[in-house]
Amino acid sequence: MSLITPDFGLLFWMTLIFGIVFFILAKFGFPVLTDMVRKRQERIEKSLQDAREIEARMLTWKEEQAQMVEKTRREQSAILKEATETKARIVADAKAQARAEADKILAEAKLQIAAEKESALRDVRREVALLGVQVAEKVLRHELSDESSQRAFLDQLVDEATETPIHS
Repeated sequence: MSLITPDFGLLFWMTLIFGIVFFILAKFGFPVLTDMVRKRQERIEKSLQDAREIEARMLTWKEEQAQMVEKTRREQSAILKEATETKARIVADAKAQARAEADKILAEAKLQIAAEKESALRDVRREVALLGVQVAEKVLRHELSDESSQRAFLDQLVDEATETPIHS
């Protein structure tokens, strides 16, 4: 028997054994293997489908996150703008109030200065009038020291009073 050229009997038995093993494998082994391959393929496909869904969700979440970030930025910008406007308004109001207070204080000061000026002028006029009266009194005493000059002065006053018309 040679290994290179096998006998017809050996070929027959090899073919028969191969057929039996193939039949057993085809009946019991291949279905199990194909079922395992099919289950593995289904599991892989399901994993791929889940991965696609997760990726889609991730994209949706990223979009939502980007929208939230943009919305937050807009709100932040609006809040900052409003705060700036409020600050400017408060500063303007404070300046206006300070101006009004300054104007009020200045007006009160002017009124007080005018009142003090008027009071001072009255005091000066009173002093001038008193001095004038005192000077006139001294002059009249000196001039009217004798009785004849007093009578002449009284006659002169009566004449002036009668000549001057009285206005009603």
